[in-house]
Amino acid sequence: MKTSEISKRVREAPHDLADFLHAIPDDHPLQIALRTYTLALSLALGPALLPFLASPKARAQGFGRVWYILKREFSVNAFASAITVGVAGGAAIRRVWDHWEEATQRAVGGDRSDVCQDATSKVRAWLASLKDGQKIFLSNGLSSTLAVALLHSRRRHAKSAWVGRPSPTLDLSFLLLVRAMDSLVQLVLFKPSEGSEPHLPATVKEEQKAVRRKWSTRLDALVVWACSARIMWCFLYKPESLPRSYNRWIMTLANIDPRVLAALRGIRAGSFSYRKGISAPPDLLSSFSKDLGYPAAWGDPVQLPAYGGPQADRVWKALAVTGRDHLGGLPCEIVHGGIGGGSCTANAAIRGVQAFAEAVALYLPVHVLPIILTRPQSLLAVPKLLSTSLSVARSAAFLSTFVSSIWLSVCLTRTLLLARLFPGISHDFWDGPFGCTFAGSLICGSSIWIERGRRRGEMALYVLPRAIRACLPAEWLKSGQKSVRWAERLMFILSLSTLLTAAIHRPDTLRGLSRWTLAFVMKGPNAGFWRRKRLGTNAPPTPAPPTRAPSPPKEDTLSTA
Repeated sequence: MKTSEISKRVREAPHDLADFLHAIPDDHPLQIALRTYTLALSLALGPALLPFLASPKARAQGFGRVWYILKREFSVNAFASAITVGVAGGAAIRRVWDHWEEATQRAVGGDRSDVCQDATSKVRAWLASLKDGQKIFLSNGLSSTLAVALLHSRRRHAKSAWVGRPSPTLDLSFLLLVRAMDSLVQLVLFKPSEGSEPHLPATVKEEQKAVRRKWSTRLDALVVWACSARIMWCFLYKPESLPRSYNRWIMTLANIDPRVLAALRGIRAGSFSYRKGISAPPDLLSSFSKDLGYPAAWGDPVQLPAYGGPQADRVWKALAVTGRDHLGGLPCEIVHGGIGGGSCTANAAIRGVQAFAEAVALYLPVHVLPIILTRPQSLLAVPKLLSTSLSVARSAAFLSTFVSSIWLSVCLTRTLLLARLFPGISHDFWDGPFGCTFAGSLICGSSIWIERGRRRGEMALYVLPRAIRACLPAEWLKSGQKSVRWAERLMFILSLSTLLTAAIHRPDTLRGLSRWTLAFVMKGPNAGFWRRKRLGTNAPPTPAPPTRAPSPPKEDTLSTA
């Protein structure tokens, strides 16, 4: 072969490859594998390589660190490879299953009247008797088993057992579990099949749909409220129950000094007490008070009053503390951390404004990125731009109210209302785990009603995995016992299988992130959901393609025809 022909073939190779891929159906296992691997690899490499762009300290590690990350994420048992096996493997197994059934039917001439005697024939007959959804679930279950085996074969996962850390894939497993549970709840309660309402008029169907949507949003709001209460209480008293990255994010948003958190945990543990006048270490809050520019005595529980009343007023007069008449405990200036001085209203307002600014930076990509991916030209239209801006502002207002309501609840409990009504109760209680922090944890989640109904569902699916983890004993999760490993593997397999089966049979039961991700992965960018997003229309969804070819007609049918 001449050199010119070789070079010509090399130049045409990308075009030939593109033509080959375009000729393959969107639901072919190869297409699913390509889309899954690309998406999973971007999710793995993006966070790993981002510090090299933003942090000089990370860049100082040199190219060796980058090469290590690339080698790790492109390995056979990396996240992208394992997820591709789990998602595309199920489609491949199902396609092989279909071909096997067709070959078996041709071999026996479509006659299944013979009673199968041997075990192999019985298994073959049982597999053939399964419904289509059951076959898809079994195929996805097998591929999910291979996927979790790949993930758990990584050295990082094996090391977590003896270094006292939870499994690196634990958060992923909880995420899949919650999404799968939501799909089942939607299927049972809120998404009846078309065949279940065949004779109802269209108006009645719409009314029932509206009622189901209303109760769905209310259930989502209840889930967000309960999960927020548990998460915030664990952040204050059991931070080891939450993922470290999530802890750091809450710490940044709360803008609270670690010494105040240590004092709150000390009250719960008994190492910090106004009644007993103890603090471990002795200068825990005294040093914080001095750093804020106040006398060290303002943070010393030995000198602070434990109860309210006239005796507390004499102590405050001696310490030159104003605005805390008939109250005990820490002065508001220390609790607020220097924000707003001694004014509880100013503290809550300033923190709310700060949280709003941070939330805008957080939610702007959340609302804008899906539009950029589907129909970026719509952002040039003024109505769409205003609608998106209002959605961002609404989400930011939710997070801002979340933060402000915590601080207002704390101040109402220990300063403005309850502690004034009951001065005879010690501030070991008001500042304890069932006092002001408990009230703040209970109240903050109610801010979810600011969000739109659809966003409440996505928020519920976001906080629920973390709340479930916070409810489990941290010691058990970090123990590396076989029960932990096998529970996580079973959870991963069943959850991923459920989601992939729902994406094919009942995509209407999926919501938010799981819906558009699986629609893209399983059916491609030309699926009805993505086409409607790009065009901004209400075009009907793409009908699900048949998962197996129709059976050939039997001989007796042909003879009668």
